[in-house]
Parts: sequence; C-alpha cells; structure tokens
Amino acid sequence: MSRIAVVTDSTCDLGPEVLARMGVPMVPLKVHFGEETFSDYVDFTPADFYPRLVAASQNPTTSQPSPAEFLAVYRRLASEGAEGIVAVTISSKLSGTYESATLAAADSPVPVRVVDSTFTSAGQALIVERVVAARDAGGDLDAVEKAGTDAVAVTELYFVLDTLDYLVRGGRAGKAAGLAASLLNIKPILCVKNGVIEPFKKVKGSKKAYQEMAATAAQRSKEVGGVRVLLIHARAPELAELMTSELKAAGLVGEIGPTYEIGAVIGTHVGPKTVGFGLIPLA
Repeated sequence: MSRIAVVTDSTCDLGPEVLARMGVPMVPLKVHFGEETFSDYVDFTPADFYPRLVAASQNPTTSQPSPAEFLAVYRRLASEGAEGIVAVTISSKLSGTYESATLAAADSPVPVRVVDSTFTSAGQALIVERVVAARDAGGDLDAVEKAGTDAVAVTELYFVLDTLDYLVRGGRAGKAAGLAASLLNIKPILCVKNGVIEPFKKVKGSKKAYQEMAATAAQRSKEVGGVRVLLIHARAPELAELMTSELKAAGLVGEIGPTYEIGAVIGTHVGPKTVGFGLIPLA
C-alpha cells in the first residue's frame, strides 16, 4: 500500500466533502471583502458567497495560503505515517499558491513534490484525480508525481462567462482582457493555456458558445480515443445541464463525470453564471 499522501488547494473546486472521500487534505485560499477575510469552502460555501458577490459595491480580492498553512498539513500527514507527499496547486501564473507550497516543502519532515497544475477548477480537479489514482494503485513518490505531470500535459479547460467584468477587475484576464464582449451579445469562449487565461473563440450568444465548446470537446475525444469531462458552473445548474446536453449531442466519446460548483475564490474572478468543463484523455 502506498504511503504517499496527496494535498491540493481549494481552487480545484472539488469541495471538502469530495476531497475528504478521496483522502486529500485541502489548503484553502482566502477571499477578502474589505477588512473581512474568509477561507474558501471553509467559511464560505458557494451558496453563501455569490449573493454577497453580486450585492457588493466593490469586488472582493483573493489571496494565497501562507507557507505555514501548507507546512502544518505536511507535518500532520507525516505524523500520520506519510513517507512522501505530492501537492497539486492552482497555476503558478494565476496565484502564488504554488510558491507557498514549494517554500513549505523545504521544511517538511518528509519529501514533498509540488505539481503546478497550470490550471484551476475542473482542470486542476482532473489532475488531482489522476494523482489520487496513482496513489491508490500503490505508486511511490516518483510515480505519483509523474501521474500529475503527465496529466498536466494533456488536460484542457474551457469556459464561458456571463460577463468579463469580474475577470478584468480581478486582474486575471490575461490575453482575454481586450475582448469587447459586451457588444452584440458576443460571448468569448476562454481557455487556460500554458497556465494563463486566453481567448479561444468568440461567438454570438450563450447557446452558440456551448455548442462550440461541445464540438471542440467531441472532436478532441475522437482524436484521442475518449475523454473524461468534469463540468463546472457558478450558481447556474440549469446552464450546466444545457452544456451536458450539448456535449452528448455533439457525439462526445468517453465519460461525463460529476458537475461541480465553482467556489468563492475562482468565483471572485469569473462571476456568476460561468459554465465550463475540463477534459482529459481516458487513462
């Protein structure tokens, strides 16, 4: 049996209950409304967060966990018998979380390998799934880390926002910052590539955006012989259901996994009614 532990941060959007079932401790990022600070998924569920986000006169800000927070988890896992740890974090180009996890590794009582997922949300979640599968298969530290880095290379993440305002205000728009999305109901499909958010395609209307994303996923699934898809949404379950229907109608080859709700930290930057999915070739 593997003595390797797996750690991730809250931006994978799997949530505490799912991560607990997977045996993966979560280090939360923070959301700040003025002088008030909340830990992602700990102090704020999505149901609590989005009404406050919409009502806020000023956009909240987010921050990374400290190295001390990661180190506390590393030390606890070591005390419980872990002989090595693999930590999977949000893209290092979107957050300083990777840096915190890496700094903490230097003081860990057992070896720690930090995998920069280069994604967030459903993309990061798919990588966590692969790392956990390697752990559960009894892999050693090298094998579990390799499962993560291999997954990074083949994962994709696509999403469409109701508005670009939150992304621009939060400073995470990357190359998508200049898109004139408010004109003529243009909906930009965004992707995460090389760790940053980039425009993928511009279409007119949300339904067309879902169809284009579904067509992209279906084509990719046929190229690689099947994919696993995880859907995400921000307080828009009905839109996630529509996205699921479009994926099936497009002829996706593979499996559609659970749908997850985007948490407070990622929700700060994408806003409500965001819909998207991550995909990875079937193992």
